[in-house]
Amino acid sequence: MTKAQKQEQDEAIEILRGLLPPGITVHTILEHVSRSGMQRRIRPVLLTPDADGQTWSRHIGYLVGKAIRERTVDQSVVIGGCGSDVGFDLVYALGRALYPAGFGCIGERCRSSDHSNGDRDRTPDRSECITSDKDGNQREVHTHWHRDGGYALRHEWL
Repeated sequence: MTKAQKQEQDEAIEILRGLLPPGITVHTILEHVSRSGMQRRIRPVLLTPDADGQTWSRHIGYLVGKAIRERTVDQSVVIGGCGSDVGFDLVYALGRALYPAGFGCIGERCRSSDHSNGDRDRTPDRSECITSDKDGNQREVHTHWHRDGGYALRHEWL
């Protein structure tokens, strides 16, 4: 990856982190399936309601493609392969790109696999800064942290 590509990826990730905090739902639309069934074009969409009750859609395919380093065509991300839920795969890859170090538990709506693998505690994370040494350096301490950022975002098909 060139410096320019890395910079584009970093910029896309920064913008998407502002748009997609942990727990938000990313909707996907299946735009096209190749004749062989081995390639699909998926359009990720962010739906946001306003105060008047109207829902606005924001097509984020170009940014998502840059963040996860996949090709885009007309705001749709091109995904190869078959035999899986490619919409979920896309959103999972996006979550891992946005939150590579993990995310704090968001409570009852948390989709982390930790909760189905033994951790039944869904207490939301309350990160705190505490002084850790005599020089006054601070570090963040999390009360409930999930290490797999792939489950930070929710997925729904449209």
